[in-house]
Amino acid sequence: MKLQQLLSLENELQFESFTNEDALNLGMTLVNYAKENNKSIGIHIERNRVPLFSHLMDGSSEENVFWLYRKKRVVDHYNRSSQFIAARFEEGGTTHDESSLLSPSEYQAVGGSFPIRIKGVGAIGTVTVGGLTPQLDHDYVVEGIKRFLSIKK
Repeated sequence: MKLQQLLSLENELQFESFTNEDALNLGMTLVNYAKENNKSIGIHIERNRVPLFSHLMDGSSEENVFWLYRKKRVVDHYNRSSQFIAARFEEGGTTHDESSLLSPSEYQAVGGSFPIRIKGVGAIGTVTVGGLTPQLDHDYVVEGIKRFLSIKK
């Protein structure tokens, strides 16, 4: 995906509000979507850097936890999806690991973490998926948010 497409996606997938109950429902939407596709993922949702939902599906491992946090820290730092940040560095002919000053053991700019953005407010949290490829993690988080927002309307 091109940078402009990723930005458009972030602008499109905004919330009116985001409560603890919303975190639970979004998390379960992602769990159910993964089950539909016979996938095993880890999911982590935060608001203001406070964990509201974490779940590792059967087949996930502790390694998934480390990846969830590495990706979400990228979103916390840049207020953009981890996929966008990866693409921005790639467009510049480099990678986040090579060219940012952030530690690769703590920050990984690969797909799978997305900002929870409130209309008129900005980014207030993250929803992160791990356990598949970076592109599939990104696709799952986007589809989960789309499904959640369509239910909320």
